[in-house]
Amino acid sequence: MSRTKAGSPNDPRGKERFHEERATKTVASAQPDLETGITAIRETVKTLKPRPGVYRMLDTRGDVLYVGKARSLKARVANYTQVKGLSNRLQRMVSQCRAMEIVVTNSEAEALLLEAQLIKRYRPPFNVLLRDDKSFPFILLRADHAFPRIQKHRGARRAKGNYYGPFASAGSVNKTLNALQKLFLLRSCTDSFFNNRDRPCLLYQIKRCSAPCVGRIDEAGYESLVQEAKDFLSGKSSAVQANIEKQMAKAAEELDFETAAILRDRLRAATFIQGSQAINASGVGDADVFALAAKGGQIGVQAFFIRGGQNWGHKAFFPKNTGDLELAEVLSDVLLQFYEEVPPPRTILVDRELAEQELIAEALAEKAGHAVAISIPQRGDRRKLMQQAQRNAVESLERRLAESGTKAQRLRELADFLELDDVPQRIEIYDNSHIQGDKALGAMVVASPEGFEKGQYRKFNIKQAQTNDDFGMMREVMARRFRKLAETEREEEGGQGKGHETIWPDLLLIDGGKGQVSSVMAVLEDLGIAEQVPVIGIAKGPHHGREGREVFHFPDGREKTLPVNSQLLFYLQTLRDEVHRFAIGAHRAKRSRAITASPLDEIPGIGPARKRALLLHFGTAGKVRAAALDDLKRAPGISEGVAQQIYDFYHAGG
Repeated sequence: MSRTKAGSPNDPRGKERFHEERATKTVASAQPDLETGITAIRETVKTLKPRPGVYRMLDTRGDVLYVGKARSLKARVANYTQVKGLSNRLQRMVSQCRAMEIVVTNSEAEALLLEAQLIKRYRPPFNVLLRDDKSFPFILLRADHAFPRIQKHRGARRAKGNYYGPFASAGSVNKTLNALQKLFLLRSCTDSFFNNRDRPCLLYQIKRCSAPCVGRIDEAGYESLVQEAKDFLSGKSSAVQANIEKQMAKAAEELDFETAAILRDRLRAATFIQGSQAINASGVGDADVFALAAKGGQIGVQAFFIRGGQNWGHKAFFPKNTGDLELAEVLSDVLLQFYEEVPPPRTILVDRELAEQELIAEALAEKAGHAVAISIPQRGDRRKLMQQAQRNAVESLERRLAESGTKAQRLRELADFLELDDVPQRIEIYDNSHIQGDKALGAMVVASPEGFEKGQYRKFNIKQAQTNDDFGMMREVMARRFRKLAETEREEEGGQGKGHETIWPDLLLIDGGKGQVSSVMAVLEDLGIAEQVPVIGIAKGPHHGREGREVFHFPDGREKTLPVNSQLLFYLQTLRDEVHRFAIGAHRAKRSRAITASPLDEIPGIGPARKRALLLHFGTAGKVRAAALDDLKRAPGISEGVAQQIYDFYHAGG
């Protein structure tokens, strides 16, 4: 499994080390590349004016290298032509630049917001980047129904209602939701479920819903609960608790012990929410707290989310591509990218003066629609909160460094066991999923030293392989994955890019035995890259993996095993299990879409509403096909023109 010469994109040290070596060559001896980049920038400068805006540097493939903003585009971009004043990192960037794209904005604050948006979209290799995780969860109290629903929400905030968050994790928002259901007895069911009830569901029986669906509470009483929930989530928790205590005492005096018991349980739920706040945030109101720690060349940022004086969780961020940047600049970039997704609160507390702090506050205020104050707390509760955030930042970073050391050791063991030339930086794991060949697809997941890179996962709908032919499916997946990369290799002697088709993996881990490995190697040999991509198969042993007896198959026919208690075996099993999970989930989703599909979907101009009207009127899609034109015209919601279109679709050949 030898690979091509060191220092090429195919070197198993991975794309990052390849870029570093190429950058060193560029600065030291490849002055023509640097001059080419400077020439491209100078050509752009000629067209610029001293106005605010955003610029993008592009490489030979048109991929974005860097996104920057400027108060004066002409002056800022011209700085990149002064080579002596540039750091090694910026010289590498300029040497790869071949073109620029410019967007002029009305203000510097607008440019700052656009810069963060474009960084999130393109994820350039020379910008500070936050890990591209899922969006943060919120609690949504809807306002589009007489009996509003309370629910967890992610993504775009299109639904009408009140949003409370962000919460640091799905776990924290789920715990809070469960407690809020006990506290305010608000419904969590969908509108369709609500409209079709004729008796209370289980949530009413366990005292987590007031059952408005069947009239156990009237609209006014439910609105009172909704208002209490809004007050509680807005920071008036003490007043809400005092009111519940008053109601409980009154019910006890009137010997209404059943009502008193319900109110007692609600009061306990309120106490649980307050007691679950591991961080004392009373008196802070709505604020986000950010503290930064740096050690061993890595940076960690700890964030606390405080809403209404309640701690709604905390999260650690570990930005990438920080390079030789000042810590204040890194924290500024982290804030802007974080608030690209999350609405900013009125108060943001930081542990140091930010680069362009006033401008950032102005930009965030413009985005939020209200004033945003960024400050460094000096005394009182806010100072104590910041000190706690700083301690958490240091501890999170130390754990990260310890975990990174363990992962690095595991990858070194992996390289030794699988006889790789060097430690792999990008591992691709493959599996197929189907049921007797039906709805077959291939799946690829990607792992790096930082963990699973979920943004790099890919699905392959099997189009050519015969049903139940696992080997044929794997051949098709490999051909589609590597054909373009092999062509690029032949044309340019290797290349690095951002798409899957232009990134060389350092290891292919195939879920399967000799047959699957042979199928993969046959494709790679046909493409002329068999010597450049290490391939290993992982197959369950004689006891189907129940005792951890996985067998690792090499292309030359050799087999290896690991001890059942080996940490390396556990790591490889984790990789295999992740591709299983992804493949099965993708296959299940594909089957679900096929089950809900209808022959009516194929008719142009027939959307969900008309399809539903046709099925309600005729009963089945087959009866729609057999219907006469006059019958189609009589269907509710179907005009004469649409009826003619449906009839012609089914009778075009008749």
